Amino acid sequence: MQDNATRTGKRERAGKDHDVSVDLIAVVVAVAGQEPRVLTIGEANGLPSGPFELAHRSLQFGLRTWVEQQTGHRLGYIEQLYTFADRDRIGDERQERVISISYLALARMDQVAGSPERAWRSWYDFFPWEDRRAGIPQLVTEILQPRLLAWASGAVDAALRGERRRRAAIAFGIDEHDWNEEFCLQRYELLYEAGLVEEAMRGRDANGALIPGPAMIADHRRILATGIARLRSKIKYRPVVFELMPPVFTLLQLQRTVEALAGVTVHKQNFRRLIEQQDLVEETGQMSSDTGGRPAKLFRFRHAVLDERPSAGTK
Repeated sequence: MQDNATRTGKRERAGKDHDVSVDLIAVVVAVAGQEPRVLTIGEANGLPSGPFELAHRSLQFGLRTWVEQQTGHRLGYIEQLYTFADRDRIGDERQERVISISYLALARMDQVAGSPERAWRSWYDFFPWEDRRAGIPQLVTEILQPRLLAWASGAVDAALRGERRRRAAIAFGIDEHDWNEEFCLQRYELLYEAGLVEEAMRGRDANGALIPGPAMIADHRRILATGIARLRSKIKYRPVVFELMPPVFTLLQLQRTVEALAGVTVHKQNFRRLIEQQDLVEETGQMSSDTGGRPAKLFRFRHAVLDERPSAGTK
């Protein structure tokens, strides 16, 4: 028979083999200079994050605590994104199982001062293929699309080749498929599967096939893609874009903010007609002289819309 010490030692080793930790990760978004920005820490390649601890009374409290400690920013609007637990996507040497719970937070850049430990980066730095405001990026036609189609053609059988080609076409608007700005996560996951982003090739030879776009620590670029996709979808049916606007703004500033987030341009008159039809804004009676042309009317978000109906957005 085994003595108590032997059994205790085995239980302790088994417990260590099954250790699980929970990381709280924040995608904090702002818009400035007609660019969507994400708050990063460290060498500007990580999102604010930290472990969920016993002292935290809730997941959100823990997240808010870590973000404030690491960036000096107190979070306002926040919603949970997704929970990730893929063992092979972390990219570090920790022996425990890591569960990452991600959140989307909306902010204004003037609320956080810059420092060497934190920075506001355009999210198009990490996803350069997602910005189509000036048309299809040259990166897509000259680098990304040929390499992605070469990966599809390299499958071992015809059925798999056809499936890969179809997925690439739907995700990236190839073969007469329309571009869908909400497919940000699907596009990144497809590039990961094809071994075209740095995170997929950690510890392996990439043979020079990687496409431009800096990697992020662990699985943070995947989490950022999830946040972008969520926000691009949500601005169409909920007025969350106003969380990113100053207290007063012109309709052109509002339009440019929506375009920055969506990565596509919108029809000016149709956009304004939709905003007016939904009574999302109200005039302040003031004019802006910072337009570079004729003074423009200043508006503010009409908060009563939140009580009047459950769904309102920019479509």
